[in-house]
Amino acid sequence: MRNASFELKKLIIVLIAFLLSTLNSFAQHKQPPIPFEIFFGNEAVFSQLIINRDFSPESKFSLFSLTTYTSGYNQDGYENDLALINQITYDLGKGFGFMGGINVNAAVGLTPVIGPKHVYASRKFLAVSILSYSVDGKHDLSFFGSYEFKPPLNRNLSLYTRFQALLNESIGESRHNRSFMYLRIGLKKRNLNYGLGANLDQYGPDKNFTDNYGLFIGWDF
Repeated sequence: MRNASFELKKLIIVLIAFLLSTLNSFAQHKQPPIPFEIFFGNEAVFSQLIINRDFSPESKFSLFSLTTYTSGYNQDGYENDLALINQITYDLGKGFGFMGGINVNAAVGLTPVIGPKHVYASRKFLAVSILSYSVDGKHDLSFFGSYEFKPPLNRNLSLYTRFQALLNESIGESRHNRSFMYLRIGLKKRNLNYGLGANLDQYGPDKNFTDNYGLFIGWDF
């Protein structure tokens, strides 16, 4: 188990390095910000980085990558958790797209996936919905959603709320693999957001549950 975890960490490090090395080629025109968040909970520290980049101003292809890492204060009582969503999307218009890529997490390892994707973005709302199906013979079905509501309170300050969820199940074996629900409520001032948060996670067919409550701070680079 320890060797498998070590190999997974090496793989994720390589994938992150690849993503960072490609950012220069995507930076030739104005792109969405890169949100980074760190969450200090009562049980563990959680961090999240999101990259969403078009290949070029005219291209219908884009890169979406989400990387999360959880590290418990007590290494014996809270396992470290690394996860990565790395996908190339073809734009079909009106926010709809079709993606292909890889998902990596400790519960199922590396999984090649395909599926539909929808994104809606405005000044107040951001909604990302991805349905993915594994093409490696495991017949895993996964839904990921991230939804933000940011209504302005005054000229410089906005309310910041986020609901983020994942459900991954094995259709062939009717088994739960991985799921989570992350909640945030706070304030946003320009590129900075901060407030209260909760991370609720379930692992494996027995749905082993962990909860983590605390404070978050984020910055849009």
